[in-house]
Amino acid sequence: MDGKRILITGITGFVGGHLASHLLEKHPEALVYGLRRWRSPDENVRHLMHDRRVKFLMGDLLDEASLRRAVDQADPDYVFHLAAQSFVPYSYSVPRVTLDVNGVGTANLLEALLAHRDRTGKDPVIHVCSSSEVYGQPRPQDVPMNEDHPLRPISPYGVSKVTKDLLGMQYWVTHQLKTIRTRMFTHTGPRRGPVFVLPAFALQVVEIEKGLREPEIRVGNLDSVRTFADVRDAVEAYRQLVLKCEPGEVYNIGGNRTMTISEMLDIVIGRSSLESRPSIVVDKALLRPTDVTLQIPDMSKFQDATGWTPQYTFEQTVDDTLDHLRNVIYANV
Repeated sequence: MDGKRILITGITGFVGGHLASHLLEKHPEALVYGLRRWRSPDENVRHLMHDRRVKFLMGDLLDEASLRRAVDQADPDYVFHLAAQSFVPYSYSVPRVTLDVNGVGTANLLEALLAHRDRTGKDPVIHVCSSSEVYGQPRPQDVPMNEDHPLRPISPYGVSKVTKDLLGMQYWVTHQLKTIRTRMFTHTGPRRGPVFVLPAFALQVVEIEKGLREPEIRVGNLDSVRTFADVRDAVEAYRQLVLKCEPGEVYNIGGNRTMTISEMLDIVIGRSSLESRPSIVVDKALLRPTDVTLQIPDMSKFQDATGWTPQYTFEQTVDDTLDHLRNVIYANV
């Protein structure tokens, strides 16, 4: 990948910022082009702003002209399509926006890449980032889930990711665009937004540590079962994906630590400096209309193809998330 041109959509997002840094660390001679909207916050990429190997391109998945300009400027050898409306609860409030961004936006990007290939002959490897939410709610006997598990999404977000996923497959079958799809399970770590479960708990813990709130943690459904991965393991998986995996295929990726949200909360509290356990309060506003409560991946297909295994322990993920909040977000408190 050294000397190659890489396009990352959604570079200002949680995963996008980590991915750009990781690729440049592994491939110092690479050139990274990051698609961002003009109104996107930059806290996840501030450390990249003065790196001459990174060029930010203004564009929007729903603006076809801007996508074509960005693809032509990037002239990529590799594409990581991460841009999305990625917050499941928000999708219930704005289902059309979610479907447009994740579905129509993906079609727009693939059309731009197809047109660029027709003009230039450039034929990049394209990572289409789907989600474990496409599987919906499995039965206990159906886990761990492999890639042949039926797609039964139960949220507008899940439906939008099925659209994104199947568009990736269709553009390979119809046009031979070299798309490779991933269905990533729960991933988290430092710089994750506080609307997601681990940073939401960690943020409240740090605020209690610093005396900014009463010793109370507000929670949603604590009985859900999740398999957690660290974002730094996820971006290494994505790097290996485009180097080693087969176009047209789909791969489950996730961590190797499965637990209930309640057990996860206990670990966060246990890794904090709190001397006594806060009270736990269920907030109805944090409960979803429908909820996937069991997510355990079968990753054997991806691991057989790449040899990748997670390197970060969940405790390290928690420690680094807490430290980021203490030392960056609340550094002056």
